[in-house]
Amino acid sequence: MDILNAIVALLNFVVIPGAAYGAQLALGALGVTLVYGILRFSNFAHGDTMAFGTMATILITWWLQSMGVSLGPLPTALLALPFGILAAALLLLATDRGIYRFYRQRKAVPVIIVIVSTGVMFIYNGLVRFIIGVEDQNFLDGERFIISARDFKSMTGLDEGLALKTTQGITIVVAVIVVAVLFWFLNKTRTGKSMRAFSDNEDLALLSGINPERVVMVTWLIVATLATIAGVLYGLDKSFKPFTYFQLLLPIFASAIVGGLGNPLGAIAGGFVIAFSEVTVTYAWKKVLIYLMPEPLEPSGLVQLMGTDYKFAVSFAILVIVLLFKPTGLFKGQSV
Repeated sequence: MDILNAIVALLNFVVIPGAAYGAQLALGALGVTLVYGILRFSNFAHGDTMAFGTMATILITWWLQSMGVSLGPLPTALLALPFGILAAALLLLATDRGIYRFYRQRKAVPVIIVIVSTGVMFIYNGLVRFIIGVEDQNFLDGERFIISARDFKSMTGLDEGLALKTTQGITIVVAVIVVAVLFWFLNKTRTGKSMRAFSDNEDLALLSGINPERVVMVTWLIVATLATIAGVLYGLDKSFKPFTYFQLLLPIFASAIVGGLGNPLGAIAGGFVIAFSEVTVTYAWKKVLIYLMPEPLEPSGLVQLMGTDYKFAVSFAILVIVLLFKPTGLFKGQSV
């Protein structure tokens, strides 16, 4: 029985949160890796693109809620999500037309565009803070749990309860659907194949008649979709705060680089590696060990390797190690 309680505690506090967080990071890292693979620069404004799309979704969600519109047990934000994606897409297309295209046409070296994207990042961040403020915004409604710890205890008779939040279930399901659609698009459609050809060899793709501006436009549309979905799922699961999305840039880039920058499959794997590393290192293992160890050996402390305030340090450490020893990542993307 103690072993079962330990497994439930592990599922409740490590496996399920890690899977949900990993799905959110994977979607964010996919956007970063697409920009790097096709447009050939590291987009430092990606975290704040997520924030902008999420902010637009929140504003529409509040409007729908004021009109009495809801999805019942599901968050109303799912209805507002397409509008958030549209707002993020318009922002990215306008940014590309007004800023990035200027440097692309002049064949600027990637480091110049990276610096430019840093400036864009601060503009996005200031815009989001100006519109929605700097405080935490909780926009979750509907049912909070698919299954609560109390219901699980009554069903199983175990001392430890398993809680599965609605947002965690939605995150995993939506992430699977989005990734499946993205890979189908890249591998089966003509536009997706054009994007892959442009990424592999730009000069040869141009000789083949591929329209580079169309490839760029579709890339930004996909990035806006991925960024907004990732941002909204993260905001529903935790809460929305502009500065938090600025901080998310580190684990998202770490996910993309660990998996292999420019490799979509690597971005997904890297997202889960980073997520489970952060959750595992910052989890207090006392509860699990109490179930597994004899009473005289039960730990008195939290058995926590690192406080949750320092979880992004885990991403940074993994990022440094990968850059030092395997710069092409787990799936052999492009070296940084």
